[in-house]
Amino acid sequence: MSFKEIKSTLDNMDEQSRLSSAHDIMDDSRKNVKALCKKIINAHEKKLNEIARVKKLYEFDKQFGNIIIAGVDEVGRGPLAGPIVGAAVVLELNIKDDLDLILGINDSKKLSHKKREELSKIIKEKALAFEIAALDNNEIDSKGISWCNNEIFKIAVSKLKVKPELVISDGYAVKGLGIKNHYIVKGDAQSASIACASIIAKVYRDNLMCEYAENYQGYGFESNVGYGSKDHIDAIKKFGTTPIHRMSFLKNIL
Repeated sequence: MSFKEIKSTLDNMDEQSRLSSAHDIMDDSRKNVKALCKKIINAHEKKLNEIARVKKLYEFDKQFGNIIIAGVDEVGRGPLAGPIVGAAVVLELNIKDDLDLILGINDSKKLSHKKREELSKIIKEKALAFEIAALDNNEIDSKGISWCNNEIFKIAVSKLKVKPELVISDGYAVKGLGIKNHYIVKGDAQSASIACASIIAKVYRDNLMCEYAENYQGYGFESNVGYGSKDHIDAIKKFGTTPIHRMSFLKNIL
């Protein structure tokens, strides 16, 4: 068979048959055939490693017992403009088939924009429940960022259609939740539920800031998403503030 025929045949196989065939023809003397087989085998090994990594995230959450768990996380605590956004996610943790795992989940900051967008859709499809809550810059200025940070978690959890018995949060406890809470340092890199909350919260806020960029041009919200980048600070000094700026965050700039 020619290389083109081999590639076409392998491409039309199911994953397991493709892997088995790649091993069978690995001894082919042609370099391009060897390279194709190696690519297939390496891709399979990479997938197995990813399954093992994500299983650990699920197992981390399962350690708390056979109960309904919601993971919460926030994005937008530090920007100079825009809201703070929090999310709560309840996952099915008792996975019997690897196909039901949400592969790729991680701390949202470690993922590309494209990957976060893809995962956000999958999370929303596979989660037992999810909610997103946001408080704008006016609330942040009047109530303080710490109060708002805590409040968005309370709002998101209270709206969940599946009521959790435990809420796990990233970094610190949620006050006044009325539900048992356990917090984990760097939880978005250890917990499947927190990682998922991190991803959908960031995607929601990033998209919102892109919408704001259309209304308030020149501030670079589509790229800096409200954080204090040089171009953003220069724009504030040149054009002044917008209705979405956090005035309490700008005392050292204005």
